[in-house]
Amino acid sequence: MRVLGVDPGLTRCGLGVVEGRPGAPLRLVAVGVVRTPAGDDIGSRLVAVEAEIERWLDEVRPDAVAVERVFAQHNVRTVMGTAQASAVAIVCAARRGLPVALHTPSEVKAAITGNGNADKKQVGTMVTRLLRLDAMPRPADAADALALAICHVWRGGVQNRLAEALARARRPGPAPGGPLADEGSGRTVARRPPGGGSAR
Repeated sequence: MRVLGVDPGLTRCGLGVVEGRPGAPLRLVAVGVVRTPAGDDIGSRLVAVEAEIERWLDEVRPDAVAVERVFAQHNVRTVMGTAQASAVAIVCAARRGLPVALHTPSEVKAAITGNGNADKKQVGTMVTRLLRLDAMPRPADAADALALAICHVWRGGVQNRLAEALARARRPGPAPGGPLADEGSGRTVARRPPGGGSAR
């Protein structure tokens, strides 16, 4: 599974792509940060974030997108910008039919470090170790995006199997005296982005 992790924000939006599967070594594909000037109007900043996320989706062709779930903060202005950038990432993925998962910061921290209250340095250190990097990704937004991707690689396989099992359970049986139900009905299908197969 190749996952694009998005640590949403308007001033800095972290993007990180990881490839792997549970129980196997992980591989860093790409990491970076989208920056927009604080003085620009909100519309142009969101357009800039969207354009960069679209470019990443074109280039890395992920199987899924993991976005940090926005949670309440004391600074309403900050949480609004985070929520807006998060929505842009979700729309970009949904437009291509890619599955989107939302993970809370504590879920990611617990998955990466075993401690849901870990600080950013602990998360960055574990990301560096898990991906066998020479140095910790900077800034912290980049490390957080990679942590989101790693979390989803480890948890996403289980979540996808559960979703498929639920879909099969909800699938209607054959009607009395009628034809069998379509074998494909109710199945969740993860479509690839337009333009062909994986870039791997």
